Amino acid sequence: MRLVILPIIFAALSMNAVAEPSLEQIYTLKASIVKINTVTKSGGRGVGSGVVVAENYVATNCHVLTNAAGVDVSAHGDMFNPVAVKEDWRHDICLLKVDYLGMKPVVLADSDTLEYEQSIFSIGFQGGAAKPQTTFGHVKALYPLDDGMIIRTSDSFMLGASGSPIFDDEGNLYGLNTFKSPGHDAYYFGVSVKWIKALLAAPELNEIGQVGTPFWDSPADKQPFFMKVVLPVQTKDWAALQSIAQAWKDKEPTAIEARYYLALADENLGETNVAGQLYEQILKSNPRHIASMLALAKMAKKQGNEQELQRLTMLIKNLNSDAAEELLAGQQ
Repeated sequence: MRLVILPIIFAALSMNAVAEPSLEQIYTLKASIVKINTVTKSGGRGVGSGVVVAENYVATNCHVLTNAAGVDVSAHGDMFNPVAVKEDWRHDICLLKVDYLGMKPVVLADSDTLEYEQSIFSIGFQGGAAKPQTTFGHVKALYPLDDGMIIRTSDSFMLGASGSPIFDDEGNLYGLNTFKSPGHDAYYFGVSVKWIKALLAAPELNEIGQVGTPFWDSPADKQPFFMKVVLPVQTKDWAALQSIAQAWKDKEPTAIEARYYLALADENLGETNVAGQLYEQILKSNPRHIASMLALAKMAKKQGNEQELQRLTMLIKNLNSDAAEELLAGQQ
């Protein structure tokens, strides 16, 4: 069964209340955000978001430019036509060169320093809005891919925000919002700033809007495991999840998320002792893995272990107060 992933020509409303950067900082960063407008070869129109990452270079998702017959970049009432592009279709990152853009580049972070539950925010043109909108969330998971990583966040997105930046609270760029899973409880993914840095050194192409295939749009058997687990989780097909997670763990024995989904499957298949041991192992490797904490907290509640429940609740609260509130609400 293939998981159909939706590109985010998109951006979002925050699903979590988190620590926010200052209004002055957001205002300053908005000066580096642009809207990407396209006309396709079939006459359709598209919209996405972009961020200035170097002098006269705007980063966005390549899928925004798919089959484009015309592309323009707009910001603060001005409109520009790109003169060249640098492409990394596999990772869905394209850099548009725009002469005389005159906009300040953002600071490119070291993506290897990103942590689980770190608060993040994004600025983009969700819904095709006339002005860039700011949304907030947390880092929920990090998936190594090639020489970089995929970032899963709790910051949901909708039409208009493909290519919108993922910032930390200091306004450093960690990635671009890129694709999501279908379904009510969707998973939201971004690509790493590490690939943006690498692409800055790549040669320029004169023709914009060619067709490529991002890794997330590959056939089912070529998709990474972190995509394959989503549908079984959404449909609660725990046997299928167990099979996929075990294959993931066999191939990548140190992958924390492989162990988490295996534990999740085991727990829901009644193997609670095995699942509990796996959750504990995960927290030894990554003390910020809040999903494992939540699972253990719920187990402690069922077992009537109030001391362990309180301990885990405090740990969760220190990482993400919203998650702690949801846990406490579920206990009432």
